Amino acid sequence: MGILFSAMSIISHPATGFPVGDPQIFPLSETALLSAADIAASASSLILSASGWRKVFAADGNEESNAPVLSAADTVIAGAAALAYGDFLKKRAGGTARGGGASPALLVGIDSRPTGPAIADAMIRVFLGMGLRPRYLFIVAAPEIMAYTAAAGHLEGEDRAEGFCYVSASHNPRGHNGLKFGLRDGGVIGAADSAELIASFRALLADPLIAEKVVSLMRSAEPKDVGRVFSSCSAWKRRSISAYTLLCREIIAGTDDPQTQEELFDDMAACAAKSPVGVVAELNGSARCLSIDRDFLEGLGLKTRFANDEPRAFAHRIVPEGESLADAMCELDAARRDDPAFCVGYVPDCDGDRGNLVVSTKDGGSRAVEAQEVFALSCVAELSCLVRSGQLAYDDAGAPKRKVAVVVNDATSMRVDLICQAFGVELRRAETGEANVVGLAAALREEGYLVRILGEGSNGGNITYPSRVRDPLATVGALLKLLLLKGQEGLFSIWLKKAQAAGISCNPGAAGGDYGVDEILASLPRFSTTSVFEERAALRVRSEDKAALKGRYATLFMAEWEGKKAELRQRFGIVSWKAFSTKGQIQEEIGSDFASSGKGGLKIVFSDASGNDRAFLWMRGSGTESVFRVMADVRDGSASDEEYLLDWHTSMVRKAD
Repeated sequence: MGILFSAMSIISHPATGFPVGDPQIFPLSETALLSAADIAASASSLILSASGWRKVFAADGNEESNAPVLSAADTVIAGAAALAYGDFLKKRAGGTARGGGASPALLVGIDSRPTGPAIADAMIRVFLGMGLRPRYLFIVAAPEIMAYTAAAGHLEGEDRAEGFCYVSASHNPRGHNGLKFGLRDGGVIGAADSAELIASFRALLADPLIAEKVVSLMRSAEPKDVGRVFSSCSAWKRRSISAYTLLCREIIAGTDDPQTQEELFDDMAACAAKSPVGVVAELNGSARCLSIDRDFLEGLGLKTRFANDEPRAFAHRIVPEGESLADAMCELDAARRDDPAFCVGYVPDCDGDRGNLVVSTKDGGSRAVEAQEVFALSCVAELSCLVRSGQLAYDDAGAPKRKVAVVVNDATSMRVDLICQAFGVELRRAETGEANVVGLAAALREEGYLVRILGEGSNGGNITYPSRVRDPLATVGALLKLLLLKGQEGLFSIWLKKAQAAGISCNPGAAGGDYGVDEILASLPRFSTTSVFEERAALRVRSEDKAALKGRYATLFMAEWEGKKAELRQRFGIVSWKAFSTKGQIQEEIGSDFASSGKGGLKIVFSDASGNDRAFLWMRGSGTESVFRVMADVRDGSASDEEYLLDWHTSMVRKAD
């Protein structure tokens, strides 16, 4: 059994990056014939999880490759993924194949990785062959395609898009690629739907005739339909930009009322006119190069400076952590020398949903803001916004008049616990994975909670309602509101009053007047936390059974705890511990049964004699990479304190392995 394959060469406009002209079909290989074993071998490296499907798709196998072509086997894998999702979507939409009833529409987009167009081409042809109606956005930021999916059907002249397929590997290196799938609400599919879709996809890959089925669907796509999908790209992109702009206004203003939005933006612009603020956007060739960033930021009255803003102009590694923030710091330093108004910069990952920050310092330099700090800062801004708007009000006893919660992942620093305590709101934790956090927030809203902000503090960035994904514009917007909305009713003033009333030690700055980014960051609760993107936080382990590994770890921990109790008490004030498991949307205390956390997160929280949490150790196998992640978090600790705890933690994991 074998099959001959074709692939598409997409010609892009040099300025916009949009596909132009007719698709050019050329033979991938005149002699390459695929077998079921070929497909199975290529699929063996696939990581499939609710957070995304990922592997190295570059045909040369190099994870840092710029090669745009796929192997024949990976073309089939992309087509099989389209077939699995197409069937899933038709079932959800109540539609059937061409000629038999409804024909659901869906959005298709890619980040700026070189293999994106080839994967999208294969999938679009399969979607067309199935009778679906794909609308292609080409390179588009993840928050943008999700915003447009939620809005499509509300815009004049459009029918509802039933879901989206987004080609991306998020923060993985450029030679990787992958897929995220969502439904009409604009969010990625949840854990249960993801499990169903993955099972369907696996069954297709196991079918010895899958290559013929995929190619048959691709060839059944009418050429005029294929051409129409690509020629309509720019028109759909314009609508996408419009929908995303409207959503970002609602996110930052905290309301869908246009008049209230305008009042807030007028206030911010007026403050920016008196005390100018400049923002550097170092886009690293990401999907945000073709999004709304420049127009949106300049519309707020800000000064801007953009760097590496051509799609696929990757200047450094994709994950916006550590050394990847060096370019932005250099750009910010240069911008500040030209104009002292520049004080903040941001760097997104390839799909443009995460945006970590760099800031100017008073000594004339700049520094990177740790991912955990970024999320904590966003929480301070958005909870202060709720107080300012009256959505978070208190009774005479100081208790909130309504149920308010912040939702985070299990690896988020306890900085946020203290921030929530200061505002009197609940903190809920879910297992690492954006779908888990978004799902828990949605469930709490159904119970009557106000959930304004959520996210994965360990990964940086924030999700601000009604968005269902992290967004650098929401992150930058949170900091800008703290900087620009001043006075006694200003956000920073509100936060300082809450922090001081709760006994949180912080640098008060000058809340009523002249303060800057330094004072805002200094006001956050002081913690030392492992970055999940440091090499020491990503362990390679041999144990495939993570529950068994945690069971062996438990035995080691119990023994070492007895030997270290005196030292831990003297150094940290720690006298007791509790263990917690996080699976999906559920966190529960598990005593000494560490193995019961299974593949989920396991966290050991240490407390002092007064019952105050002082530190934690955390572990979980990554759902999108072949690593076992570990971290430590310690209150009022130094870098050496965090290193001490992480080294102890790591040594036990390695022994357990």
